[in-house]
Amino acid sequence: MSDTNNAPPPDSPVLWGMAAIEGKRQSILESAEANAAERDYHITRNEHFYSLVGRELKTLIGDAGNLLFIRCQTGKLLDYIQAGSVTAVDVSPKMIDLARQKHPQAAFHVMDPEKQLPEGSFDTVLIQDTTDSVDIQAMFNRVRSVCAPHARVIIYTYNHFWEPLVSLAEKSRLKSPKVEPNWLSVSDYAGLLHLSGFELLRISRRVLMPFGIPLLSNLMNKFIAWMPLLDRLNLCHFIVARPTPQPRPVSDFKVSVIIPCKDEKGNVRSAVERMPELGKETEIIFCDDKSTDGTSDEVRLMQAEFPQKNIRLVAGPAISKSRNVWTGFRAATGDILMILDADLTVMPEELPRFVEAIASGKGDFINGSRLVYPMQGQAMKFANMLGNKGFATLFSYLLGSPVRDTLCGTKVLWRRDWEKINLMIDTWGAEDRWGDYELLFGAAKLNLRIIDMPVHYQERTYGDTKMNRRFKNGLVMLRFCWAAFLKLKLPQM
Repeated sequence: MSDTNNAPPPDSPVLWGMAAIEGKRQSILESAEANAAERDYHITRNEHFYSLVGRELKTLIGDAGNLLFIRCQTGKLLDYIQAGSVTAVDVSPKMIDLARQKHPQAAFHVMDPEKQLPEGSFDTVLIQDTTDSVDIQAMFNRVRSVCAPHARVIIYTYNHFWEPLVSLAEKSRLKSPKVEPNWLSVSDYAGLLHLSGFELLRISRRVLMPFGIPLLSNLMNKFIAWMPLLDRLNLCHFIVARPTPQPRPVSDFKVSVIIPCKDEKGNVRSAVERMPELGKETEIIFCDDKSTDGTSDEVRLMQAEFPQKNIRLVAGPAISKSRNVWTGFRAATGDILMILDADLTVMPEELPRFVEAIASGKGDFINGSRLVYPMQGQAMKFANMLGNKGFATLFSYLLGSPVRDTLCGTKVLWRRDWEKINLMIDTWGAEDRWGDYELLFGAAKLNLRIIDMPVHYQERTYGDTKMNRRFKNGLVMLRFCWAAFLKLKLPQM
């Protein structure tokens, strides 16, 4: 039976087909206009809740760059966001007028984001509450067309488990009412994002107690809301996505390989001879941390013996491996930055697959993993392996992304992302002697897609391991994990 046979009679007040969709849009506009004057009253009345939301957005977004704010309402959340420039849209002229009064520096537009968005290329897109959107996929399609290649999209919405309580709050005038709200699950959003050319990166769940009740609110929001499984009960979902990258050939990029070394003279020649060509140009940077075995002299010999290779020697500060690596990163000129430990326990021959993974867009940060394939001989002590597996489990929780091996020296990232991570160095409240944690947590803070790359881990053939004093090192790592937990999981504290 055709749809036309199911249509209401011509004189029926019930709208049909696309007219029903447009009718709902009109109802949403009328509701927003009718509630605009009271919107700030509701926000002020629920200041505790909006402060929690604002702080979480501040943590997720960081420096927003060129920001597009969709469904901005009266602009309250802009109080919490740092951005170079702000463009904001809403369907309600009255809402926009109120937002302009509070944020005259921003560019506001009365627009239906499902039909139109301002022209531009935006670094960050914040979408506030899609529960009364008529066609979310149409809006996501519009958003995709104005995203910069490396943009991040943050969607702030509600957990559908809270639907009865939210409906009760609307009926009690504790919350602005919605017109036939959508209650989408995270998997619904993931599917819609995928259809519109996005990849879901992470989900942050916050706010177990939306009301400011002394002691109880702090207990629930700061100490219970982040716990595994219990976090599924939180009211607010913050969904982070990126445009699906377009693969590019590795020949488009210059690659800098940073080799931190201290007393590794016997490995220098092998590193140079075994280094494959990576991208359109390979820059090999030896960062010698004041070796006493002639490592620097060996690098100079390689420079003379292999003039066709771009081999550089940089003096490290002799403080820690992390400081040595940062020195190399800051000296590098490549588009892609890569770390290769001078002990060559990770084979140089496996480096091309790291470059291919990042150039193809499979990940923004490629993390080597030694714990997939069998290891050669005594490449890793049993105690070290147990520690690595334990920290990998802890990191996977803290990062919100599975990481198999946190201390593999081989890590690859874009230079543009390193420049942002560089600004976070020494801001975590704990020391990272090796650099792995600063890089991983910095990547998580930037909402980068972190991907593990299995490697074949081999025994070193020259020199001694620098990873001694396992118990003391473990305490240092735990201290940094706690500091990162406070930054990433408890931004409200």
